[in-house]
Amino acid sequence: MKSFVLNNFIIHIGGPTASGKTSLAIELALLLGTEIISSDSRQCYKEMNIGTAVPTEEEQSTVSHHFIHSHSIHHPLTAGSYASKAEHQVSSLLEKYGSAIIVGGSPLYSDALLYGLDDFPKVDASILEQLSKRSLEELSHQIKELDPISAEHIDHHNRRRLERALSICLQTGKPYSSFKNKKRSKSFNNIFEIGIDWERNLLYDRINSRVDLMFQLGLLEEAQGLIPFKDLKPLQTVGYRELFEYFEGKCDLDEAIDKIKQHSRNFAKRQLTWYNKKPEFRWFNPGELNAKKVLDQLGVND
Repeated sequence: MKSFVLNNFIIHIGGPTASGKTSLAIELALLLGTEIISSDSRQCYKEMNIGTAVPTEEEQSTVSHHFIHSHSIHHPLTAGSYASKAEHQVSSLLEKYGSAIIVGGSPLYSDALLYGLDDFPKVDASILEQLSKRSLEELSHQIKELDPISAEHIDHHNRRRLERALSICLQTGKPYSSFKNKKRSKSFNNIFEIGIDWERNLLYDRINSRVDLMFQLGLLEEAQGLIPFKDLKPLQTVGYRELFEYFEGKCDLDEAIDKIKQHSRNFAKRQLTWYNKKPEFRWFNPGELNAKKVLDQLGVND
């Protein structure tokens, strides 16, 4: 039951994978009497379920979720197209309930929605074609040379991100990082960004356990069914990419599972780096966490 009356109040729950974002989001949504918008760049694809750790059917029936299995891998979203679509949903929730909960582990998507995108120059098709012919290792080496700042934070296993950053460097002769943090303004006010602050070793245990659970639920079979589409951009992601290598005979299953766990932990490190650089981001201790306490500490009164 709703016990808080708010006006244009947005809570964004970010932070690393497997930290408990969904559970907290549901608690807050129930307390505020509102709905949840996912800002996860992969949970929006209906063909990807187990490997993206989408909210369970029970969780989705408890609180309405938006941008969960809303699109197809054959028509992928960009951060910009997601933000454009999700902005209308946020505005609708604010008008209807006075508040909205945004939750997801893709900070580029949530930042695009809440604050707008950096304005990057257009890139010549010839540059993109040139980059597409290079190996992942070559792209990784070049970004370290041309833009050391971006190289520290970018996912060196994500070909799309590497090509995007390098294309800007080659097009302009300037580092990709020099174009960031120049976002267009958005109309949203009263934005509170929060995360759950696990000790690093406990977080890694949660990540490893989640991967084990995914395999118990049928991740191997899910990935096998997606082999015909393995080159599509949405599937170039942790949990699927490693299993495609297994199916191609490049590693055995135990090695693939270990890689998924390692790459998931690496991803969590990058997520933490992103959010720790945001002075407005507030961390909450998981041992004392509940929705009422979060709202109290954010200064929201019933």
